[in-house]
Amino acid sequence: MCGLAAIFAYRLNAPRVDASELVRITAAMVKRGPDGEGLWTSADGSVGFGHRRLAILDLGLDGAQPMALGPLGTTSKPTADADLVITYNGEIYNFQELRRELEAQGRVFRTRSDTEVLLHLYERDGARMVERLRGMYAFAIWDGLKQGLLLARDPFGIKPLYVADDGSTLRVASQVKALRAGGRISDKPNAAGHVGFFLFGYVPEPHTIYAGIRAVEAGGVEWFGRDGVHVTTRIDPLTERAEAMSGHPEDVLAAAIADSVRHHLVSDVPVGLFLSAGLDSATIAAHAVETHHGIQSLTLAFSELSGSARDEAPLAAALSTHYGTHHTTRSLTGAAFHEEQPAIMAAMDQPTIDGVNTYFVAREAASVGLKVALSGVGGDELFGGYDTFRTLPKLVEGIGWIPGLGTMGRGFRIVAGSTITRFMSSKYASLFEYATGYGSAYLLKRGVFLPWELPLVLDPDFAAEGWRTLDPLVRLDTTTNPHKSPRAKIRALETAWYMRNQLLRDADWAGMAHSLEIRTPLVDVTLYRAAAHLECDKQGMARTAPKPLPEAVLSRPKTGFFVPVPQWMSGRELGWRGWARDVFSAQVAA
Repeated sequence: MCGLAAIFAYRLNAPRVDASELVRITAAMVKRGPDGEGLWTSADGSVGFGHRRLAILDLGLDGAQPMALGPLGTTSKPTADADLVITYNGEIYNFQELRRELEAQGRVFRTRSDTEVLLHLYERDGARMVERLRGMYAFAIWDGLKQGLLLARDPFGIKPLYVADDGSTLRVASQVKALRAGGRISDKPNAAGHVGFFLFGYVPEPHTIYAGIRAVEAGGVEWFGRDGVHVTTRIDPLTERAEAMSGHPEDVLAAAIADSVRHHLVSDVPVGLFLSAGLDSATIAAHAVETHHGIQSLTLAFSELSGSARDEAPLAAALSTHYGTHHTTRSLTGAAFHEEQPAIMAAMDQPTIDGVNTYFVAREAASVGLKVALSGVGGDELFGGYDTFRTLPKLVEGIGWIPGLGTMGRGFRIVAGSTITRFMSSKYASLFEYATGYGSAYLLKRGVFLPWELPLVLDPDFAAEGWRTLDPLVRLDTTTNPHKSPRAKIRALETAWYMRNQLLRDADWAGMAHSLEIRTPLVDVTLYRAAAHLECDKQGMARTAPKPLPEAVLSRPKTGFFVPVPQWMSGRELGWRGWARDVFSAQVAA
């Protein structure tokens, strides 16, 4: 896990790369990579790479970046005239298999890193190399022979990659704030990004809160040529046909989860895991201890929840005993949250109402010496764990078919909305208006503020501009269109929106705030392709554990991982809306 930076002055009249700007961008990501830094600039000054390293594989200097592939097919620290150079963030979990394949074809390797595998794979396959990768990644490769820059990001968007293109120079980094630290990008606001945050509690890709910065989309592969040509392709596992596999469904699923966990444990440093009382982390723990005996596990508890049904610490400790992990439980108080709040806001790369729990558990993981930890993110999306999988079909299939319901619902909301919202959630006023399809019903369910409330938190004209540009109802429907069953539609929505834009992004910034790499075995292309057609639920996932989970965990009602932020905000506007306002104000002012 690392931080990457790149500048490409692709127009002939563009100013040459300013080394000091590259240094500023790279320096802003020091916590992403405290183990080393590297800079490279091409001989003509038109291309520059930066890198901050968190050493996980091949810990010595041989694995340092930027890395180049020389004319004799060996890697080295890049010279100014190097033709193939990479700066890369992430982990390729199948790099050992790929390396063996490349070695069988006569290629010679100098390091034990996955970075070197990427260089050889690109030289052989070009941009199609991404079709062979299993992992989380974002990288930039300079191809001096073709005179262009290749950018790529993993299919689920686990690793971030942001670009700013002013029409003559392209700037690339792992963080929005790092690009801003370079000092060459305007702070002009992006209305769509602002609207998206207040609608969902996160900024939907490819938008950011700045007009001049966008995300490379998940699965995106972008080529920028010296001639200004920009070519984009994309791998989207959500629209690919699931792979049918022979065998009993539970056996197939068990093998797929075990295989993913095994790949996610590949590391030259110790790997720990986040352990709650939920089925996702418990299932990962059950598979992980099969190959990593005595793995370190961590649980985050909250003082305000002690002794309540939402206190996961006692059951997590029992799970640890059951599976023989080395367990640590750390308790968090509201006072500690308030004390750490400025640091949280500084670490947060884009505004989000989530991520506080990940920030603190990552802090504790780092405090016990871990650089890598496994997380259960992705289980609810893949195996239907959210209540949206039950409530949305009831809503859409129950009343959504009524002709003219949306129009009537809008009229009802306009007439009765102000009265209803005095006594209950504003969502009740919009129930009929947004029950007509899965996309709109999802917005109703997941929304922080509803569309008609946006002028209450943003300038009305700015909000209207952002709504038009973001076009969320059309985009949500586009997400569901390729899928036939209600379950598949909701899985696509939760994966492409909530998981990708919030959970995975939060895992990245919150982990990197403490130089901790967070890996997600349940967010894996190979597992997804094997499991999507099986339609297994969370219980089916849990039954794949080699050593069965305790009955207390299997029968425990789902509560979700609750963080008592609203309770910690006493004396202010309570709830997630109040937290959203605070986050937005802090991030816009940053």
